[in-house]
Amino acid sequence: MLQHWEAGDQQVIELWSTMNGWVYSGFEKTYNQLGVDFDKYYYESNTYLLGKDIIQEGLDSGVFFKKEDNSVWIDLTDEGLDQKLVLRGDGTSVYITQDLGTAQLKYDEFHMNESIYVVGNEQDYHFKVLFLILKKLGKSWASGLFHLSYGMVDLPSGKMKSREGTVVDADDLMSEMVETAKERTEELGKTEGFSETEKAELYNTIGMGALKYFLLKVDPKKRLLFDPNESVDFQGHTGPFIQYTHARIKSVLNKAGFSEATPVTKPASISSYERDLIQVLGNFPVVIEASAKEFSPAQLANYIYDVAKLYNKFYHEESILKAEEEEVKNFRLHLSATAARVISKGMNLLGIQVPERM
Repeated sequence: MLQHWEAGDQQVIELWSTMNGWVYSGFEKTYNQLGVDFDKYYYESNTYLLGKDIIQEGLDSGVFFKKEDNSVWIDLTDEGLDQKLVLRGDGTSVYITQDLGTAQLKYDEFHMNESIYVVGNEQDYHFKVLFLILKKLGKSWASGLFHLSYGMVDLPSGKMKSREGTVVDADDLMSEMVETAKERTEELGKTEGFSETEKAELYNTIGMGALKYFLLKVDPKKRLLFDPNESVDFQGHTGPFIQYTHARIKSVLNKAGFSEATPVTKPASISSYERDLIQVLGNFPVVIEASAKEFSPAQLANYIYDVAKLYNKFYHEESILKAEEEEVKNFRLHLSATAARVISKGMNLLGIQVPERM
């Protein structure tokens, strides 16, 4: 069928287009639920021909060689790898063919210094081979390619994998997360005064926040066990704990009628709780930079948790709205507003929403 598809057989193309339509429609629904969008799509159907051209270039320059069955290979044994098929004997493409074309097309369009491939660690070998081939082909930009390899995710019921029978449907998992968020939120009575529409939005915000945060707080390279129930704990190292902290701060600010425009002065003395919170808030730009340089959203995720944890200590130990002096009250309100701003911005960078009230 692949031969017919690459030859442009109309019946095969029509069937392929129909099936692709179903797939992309389902993808869009899932990504919308997750709050994910893409600036650009690259389709293998549009890059495999460019990949074949690159392979021909490699044959002409001696980077690739043909076997008796006419298949095209590259010998990487000197690099501690093995021989790799890059084009079948019948002339049809393989994954590496398409990836070569996609890499070239991306560079032709963006001339980027760095390109990051976010793909599971089961593809470590594939990307090692891909990057090495591009370097051997003399692509100067190949040194800027990076595979952000992440560990597999286990559920109590099995492994989340896309190519085995233990597949976990993403839509089912997200629905379960929203339902669990609803149950926990209602148990704790955190929806008083909410309309039904507002409740539904809150459950979705908490459910998706719990899912994303639990996955992102772990170093990308590590394998993790994802427990849906644990992830929605409002008291643990979780997204909902951080979300609730943000809502708590907003409640304090609203009760005080706080305005950012209100001038602030430092009190004669500050407590250890205030000092600790100020110091961690000041680290925000450094943490963002480190997370970016090391390709580790986990650093940012854990930093935000530290901010939420320290704020809650400060909240429980120091009076804010009932502070004895107006200067102290105003200072603590500004400190609270800064904590809320850092939490909101940090979670937004992770693709997680934070509610204004809860």
